[in-house]
Amino acid sequence: MNYLKKFLFVVVCATISFSASAQLLKGAKAYLTPDELPNMIKWLPEPPKENSAAFEYDIHRYGWGKEQRKDAQRAARAVHHASIDPKVVCSHFSEIMGLEISPENTPHIYRALIDGMETANNITLKPKKHYKRQRPFSRFNEHTIAPQYEDVLRNNGSYPSGHTTIGFSAALLLCEINPAAATALLKEGYECGQSRIISGYHWQSDVDAARLGASAAVAVMHTNPRFVKQMKRAKREFERKTK
Repeated sequence: MNYLKKFLFVVVCATISFSASAQLLKGAKAYLTPDELPNMIKWLPEPPKENSAAFEYDIHRYGWGKEQRKDAQRAARAVHHASIDPKVVCSHFSEIMGLEISPENTPHIYRALIDGMETANNITLKPKKHYKRQRPFSRFNEHTIAPQYEDVLRNNGSYPSGHTTIGFSAALLLCEINPAAATALLKEGYECGQSRIISGYHWQSDVDAARLGASAAVAVMHTNPRFVKQMKRAKREFERKTK
């Protein structure tokens, strides 16, 4: 790769990274800005320090994740969870919900979900920028099992996990729409986070913190009139589709 190609590659990566900060999910419109959400820096402990027992546990769990890759089915699932295409994220939950979640089939559920996930991701932006935690694949100079995202995410803070926040917030939102499927939905939301450890992009403590962040973000969303209105539409749509 010559100098010009290298330069253009860096510019593209920077553009992708900037766009992800401005809007992560294509077509989404967050209900709340980062400043309107609880500041995770002020209520959540900082990430584990090097040489601490907590960090040793993170390293142990990184090794666990690499062991899980030997299971081809679980590894493939982790790669699938690595995508933040809104339609792909929604597809993780479609079978559990008993219908295809898409802008064509369930426009109100889809809208509630992508705007909610975008909002939840906003809660991670301040701590990611503040802590600038190094990701495990970068620390150990190893490849992930979804290497196509490595260059873009290498310098994006690891704590807390944005993917986990998105996946777990989706599960929480769908639990409100279909409470009968809550157990299976939460299980899938949980596994979205574990996939980030298996893939090599996050530490266990990143994932654990993200689940708390998602829970806080979803709770505060209920104060937003547009969210409340959209969730009512989504619930009515679900009832119509599943009669």
